Amino acid sequence: MKLLEERIKRDGEILPGNILKVSSFLNHQIDVQLLDELGAEFVRLYKGCTITKVLTIESSGIAIACSVARQLKVPVVFAKKHQSSNVTEDCYVTSVWSFTHSCSYNVVVSKKFLSSADKILLVDDFLANGSALSGLADIARQAEAQIQGACIVIEKGFQDGGKQLREKGLRIESLAVIDNMSTDGGITFRR
Repeated sequence: MKLLEERIKRDGEILPGNILKVSSFLNHQIDVQLLDELGAEFVRLYKGCTITKVLTIESSGIAIACSVARQLKVPVVFAKKHQSSNVTEDCYVTSVWSFTHSCSYNVVVSKKFLSSADKILLVDDFLANGSALSGLADIARQAEAQIQGACIVIEKGFQDGGKQLREKGLRIESLAVIDNMSTDGGITFRR
């Protein structure tokens, strides 16, 4: 998506360790007009698919998931990174590795919000090693929900997560795929 690629080039910041910081428009401060454009594009890509719920992971995925779900007129369910005192019911649980935080953590979704009747669209802001998306898919499978596909705003195509998940049969639609990035060479997008 050209609009997103231009925004990444203009406002994204490449940090050492292959980290792309998009805090000024996607996951700290949020450009809601851009989010609406991204949501509309995902809805266009999944036109014709029956979707009953959007599933994401806290916290950066929530905003884009809400944009997609609002346009689909379905609820958003998000996997919480910790089972808090207000989540007392039975939950689906999976473990996710965080590259950013260098640790594994459990994510949970209450069983009352996902079921075998659901047709799920997975949504997240980034796809790199695929752990978060794999975790979301695992939760959907535990619920015996049908996964319609995944919406990713930015995919790091130079990492194996997207390739491995596609090889397992998951449909993934990424709006910007980065093939290369470096602090001195900038960003190369997949064409």
